[in-house]
Amino acid sequence: MVTKNVTFNCEEAMHMKAVAVLIQKASTFRSSIWLAKGERRANAKSLLGVMSLGIENQTELTVTAEGNDETEALDSIISYLEKPEF
Repeated sequence: MVTKNVTFNCEEAMHMKAVAVLIQKASTFRSSIWLAKGERRANAKSLLGVMSLGIENQTELTVTAEGNDETEALDSIISYLEKPEF
């Protein structure tokens, strides 16, 4: 299991698109990927789960990945959250 903290950096106008792309990216990996905001945690492959976190621009998140491709998954998700590109 690998874990890293990141600050979500996205303009408000692009926020929902960024969340949708995040879920698509997470779904390409075999590993379980979790996002945490404070005490709340959600499956990064679940739209409802991620939306329930109430992620906004400059939100501090903890990303955890566990599985065969955990390092690659963590690096990809962290990189995307720091600078979402569509």
